[in-house]
Amino acid sequence: MFSKDKVDYWMNVDQYIGGVEHAIMHLMYARFFQMALYDLGLVKDEEPFQNLLTQGMVIKGYTDSNGKYIKAKMSKSLGNVVGPAEIIEKYGADTARLFILFAAPPDRELDWSDEGVEGSFRFLNRIWRLVYDFKEKYENIPGSYEIRNEADKKLAYTLNYTIKKVTEDIRDRFNFNTAISAVMELVNELYKYKEGDVNEALYSTCIKTILILLAPFVPHITEELWQELGYEGYVYDQSWPTWNEDELKKDEIEIVVQINGKNKEKINIPGDATREDMLKIAEDNEIIKGLTDGKNVVKVIAVPGRLINIVIKG
Repeated sequence: MFSKDKVDYWMNVDQYIGGVEHAIMHLMYARFFQMALYDLGLVKDEEPFQNLLTQGMVIKGYTDSNGKYIKAKMSKSLGNVVGPAEIIEKYGADTARLFILFAAPPDRELDWSDEGVEGSFRFLNRIWRLVYDFKEKYENIPGSYEIRNEADKKLAYTLNYTIKKVTEDIRDRFNFNTAISAVMELVNELYKYKEGDVNEALYSTCIKTILILLAPFVPHITEELWQELGYEGYVYDQSWPTWNEDELKKDEIEIVVQINGKNKEKINIPGDATREDMLKIAEDNEIIKGLTDGKNVVKVIAVPGRLINIVIKG
């Protein structure tokens, strides 16, 4: 028999993840057992799960007996199953993991795509080349970096935005696909940056951060590259990066001005502009003036740092 402590531990977990079938059929059995154990006094909670995240299904097309192409959830009976072994043999386990996590949010349907798998493989190769290029040209620079110019400022912003985005997407929203997308943007930015005047400390910090942020998604390649760079310990033992709010502040940002919800102009405003500042800059814009002069403006919606929407009637 299980002890009371073990039953409490296994039945009262924070998250339960399963497909739709689990949510509407199998889960009722889990609740039945939990309630029975509760009535017997073996557990302290009547409900077995605090939260439920229902996974989407994997969708893949197949051709039926009549030659018609149909998209349906993966099923052995339909013959549209992709075996993980063939993906792992050709691309490696990390590619399979990355594609599945990147292709769709966990609660949405995932359209299986061979092109998407190859795209994930190419991205991991970009990481590999980036790290080896860094290793050949520079030393691992410990400690903090200093911002020297606009290129450094732009890269530091992307670095800190990525850390913040990945942290919040994983911790608060389970949006693994957008977390990975944010790292991809940092990698793109780093490829551009390394062609110019490189701040070695900033460059090194970005490389190290990328490996730590990607480690939960692609543990094998990140550990390999971590060891290759000569860092101490294992990548999964490292402290999670933190972002610097000061480096997330921009001197100037671009926002959209809409008329009745349709984009009409883009304007630059100071990064710390208030709602009133935004409206004043928009009012002085010649294109916006031409679109609103003599018109019945019934409402102006201004979201600081994002957009202005001018509602016109007549």
